[in-house]
Amino acid sequence: MAAPAKHAPQPTEIKLHQVSRVLEISYADGKKFSLPCEFLRVYSPSAEVRGHGPGQEVLQTGKADVEIRQIEPVGTYAVQLFFSDGHNTGIYSWDLLYEYGSKQNDLWQQYLHRLSAAKASREAAK
Repeated sequence: MAAPAKHAPQPTEIKLHQVSRVLEISYADGKKFSLPCEFLRVYSPSAEVRGHGPGQEVLQTGKADVEIRQIEPVGTYAVQLFFSDGHNTGIYSWDLLYEYGSKQNDLWQQYLHRLSAAKASREAAK
C-alpha cells in the first residue's frame, strides 16, 4: 500500500458508534468517513499485521465481529485503538485514517480477494 498522503486536514470530530461498530471521522475539509471496526482492525498499521517489510503482511481472519473498546489520543497527530480481540499496537495517524477513508472501497476489495485466495473467513472460528 502506498504511503499515506502527508498533511491531511485535521479531524474535527471522531465518533465511535458501538452498535454498528463504525468509527466516524469528520475532517476540516468537509470530508466524513465511516470506517468499520473490522476494516480498521484488518488494516492495522502495527508490525503484527503489516510485518517488517513488503511481503511480510499477515492476513487477518475472523475479525467480522471485532469492536473498538477504547480510543486514546497519541499526541496531536494520531489515535491508538484498543480492539475487543486484545489488539492495540497500531497507531492510526490522521493522515492514515484520511487515506483509509479515501481508499476504503478499493482496500476492502483487496482484503476480500486476499481472504478468498487464502480460503479464509471473516467469521471467527466457532
